[in-house]
Amino acid sequence: MDLKPLFKPRTLAVIGVSLSNERHPANVIYNKNNLRQQVEVFPVNEKGGVYQGEKVYRGIAEIPKKMDLAVIATRAETVPSMMADCIRAGAGGAVVISGGFAEVGKKELQDALVSLARQAGFPFIGPNCIGIFSPPSVDTLFIPGERIVRPEPGKVALISQSGGILVDHLIRFWDEGVGLSIAVSIGNKAFIREMELLEYFAHDPETEVIAFYVEGFGQNEGRDFVLAASQCPKPVIVLKSGKTAGGSRAVSSHTASLAGDYEVFSAVLSQHGLVEARDQSEMISACEALSCYRKPIEGRMAIITGSGGHGAQAMDACVSRGLTAPPFPGTMREELARQVSEKIQAIASFGNPVDLTGSAVDDDFVQVARYLSKRGEVDCLLLLLLPYLPGVTSDLGARLSMVYRQEGKPMVAYVPHVEKYNMLIEGFQLNGLPVARSIEEAVQMAESLRRFQRW
Repeated sequence: MDLKPLFKPRTLAVIGVSLSNERHPANVIYNKNNLRQQVEVFPVNEKGGVYQGEKVYRGIAEIPKKMDLAVIATRAETVPSMMADCIRAGAGGAVVISGGFAEVGKKELQDALVSLARQAGFPFIGPNCIGIFSPPSVDTLFIPGERIVRPEPGKVALISQSGGILVDHLIRFWDEGVGLSIAVSIGNKAFIREMELLEYFAHDPETEVIAFYVEGFGQNEGRDFVLAASQCPKPVIVLKSGKTAGGSRAVSSHTASLAGDYEVFSAVLSQHGLVEARDQSEMISACEALSCYRKPIEGRMAIITGSGGHGAQAMDACVSRGLTAPPFPGTMREELARQVSEKIQAIASFGNPVDLTGSAVDDDFVQVARYLSKRGEVDCLLLLLLPYLPGVTSDLGARLSMVYRQEGKPMVAYVPHVEKYNMLIEGFQLNGLPVARSIEEAVQMAESLRRFQRW
């Protein structure tokens, strides 16, 4: 099946547009795409009429153009006939927003959709989902345009069983500066599932990292997914819910999925070199780090800081996550001391963490980073940058990024995320280097590089 019409449609039919309820999901979807996306959009309602000055078609077959994508937002019991109309009209695929299927016990209604789609080779997302966010092509999320948060374009494809979790991630992506290639909510995933999406995005030139929020799999499906993901040429990140008995029950009532044995699934992910995110914070950190670097690390860290306390916290965080930051030998400490200005040589510590103290200036950080980037004992630099140090300027992020571009040694930075420090933060982000809002998140980023073992 060709999934491209789902994600890069040129024409879109929105089925279920109301002539009396502006807040109907179909109306929200129609208005957003008509006003803000590149896709050419057509409203459909069985009663016909006029909406926003545009003709409302009684059925998809009446539209004078072939539809790449149809969004179906009608009562559950009407969806099979609507999908049959889409198939007869030659549409390329559909997003079924409507709920009221297997998640509420109406499995036979959902099976009817699958039967239609399978016989026709007709790809559809859902039901019980919010669909596809693929700007500037299409946005089927039924969230008003003024309320949606849009991440910057980037390299991460995000696939989620939960529409709410998907939107949460969009907010976090925007807040953290993580770029998005596409986001897909699959809901009950009755037909198009993780496997098909993994295959598609593995070959999508706009995607370099594939992230999944998973609630559960069908029988034996989890094993097949892990095996396929282990062969994917791109990093695959998985965040799974249903880790407890209560969570498993919630999963079943939400999208009618089988949660399975979480401990077994987690172990299998690790064995096959996939990156498991334990929570949303780890998901964001892993997406940011792996979209920046395609290079493996063993986890031998060099910590550079202007504060001894921050260095100690970073050391604890590294050890707790299986990273190492062994002390540097005496000769190496002497060489490090020669890299910095004379005024801090006597007060700085060079043992790892390298504590340059509050008297350090930009050149001290840059020279130490350059020296350590050349050392084989280190495969990742952890930079703890405190913009309130008197000798540090807003250019430091860009200057350290230049060291990475010249030397090629991965760097992960911590900078407090407040507006006052944006220029320093952007110095990293504009050069494609990951920068975290906490020490713990910075260490999470480094850990994700270590856990992705296939590179």
